[in-house]
Amino acid sequence: MSIRVLLADDHKIMRDGLRALLDKVPDVEVVAEAENGRDAVELARTLKPNVIIMDMSMPELNGIEATRQVLADNSKVRVIALSMHSDKRFLSQVFRAGAVGYLLKDCAFDELSRAVQTINAGEKYLSPKLTNVVVDNFMRPSSLSLPAVSTKLTPREREVIQLIAEGESTKEIAARLHVSVKTIETHRSQIMHKLGMHSIAQLTKFAIREGLTSLDL
Repeated sequence: MSIRVLLADDHKIMRDGLRALLDKVPDVEVVAEAENGRDAVELARTLKPNVIIMDMSMPELNGIEATRQVLADNSKVRVIALSMHSDKRFLSQVFRAGAVGYLLKDCAFDELSRAVQTINAGEKYLSPKLTNVVVDNFMRPSSLSLPAVSTKLTPREREVIQLIAEGESTKEIAARLHVSVKTIETHRSQIMHKLGMHSIAQLTKFAIREGLTSLDL
């Protein structure tokens, strides 16, 4: 029985490269591609892949939030995070969201087949380059004990702050999330109150720092 894989990355050249590699792996089938987190959630819901290779920095809905939503629908899906970040706090957020594998983009092509087969077998996979980060965290557990500030926010509030940071207007966000403009205004007010912030610029900086969005989108 083949391992059904969904690729989620907003860069087509990255998806093409990953697909080309996976097409050469026996018993692996790429069933679909998604160019943003929201599409990844919908495709996972309808196609029910075994494994999702999920870019963490995607527009509309980032990979961390998409992972949470996918696993809320189907806890059996195995998610491999794909990221440029090796920061320990970002790594912690990814695994808290439910991912069971983590590939750094600069070595993804070399490790991809091994990672897919490892997590499909029920084990976890971590890029060898991240070993030092994990060991350092183990040696200094106090540095990991504090949760990310973004955990103060609800899943919907994290979606809203990402879209705000990506430059979408209140009306555009309301249309995308299928709610009223007033609802989005309420979310924005609650977000600012929770975070003690008073401007869109502050929210944007926060979203980038917390990995909810990135400057390269």
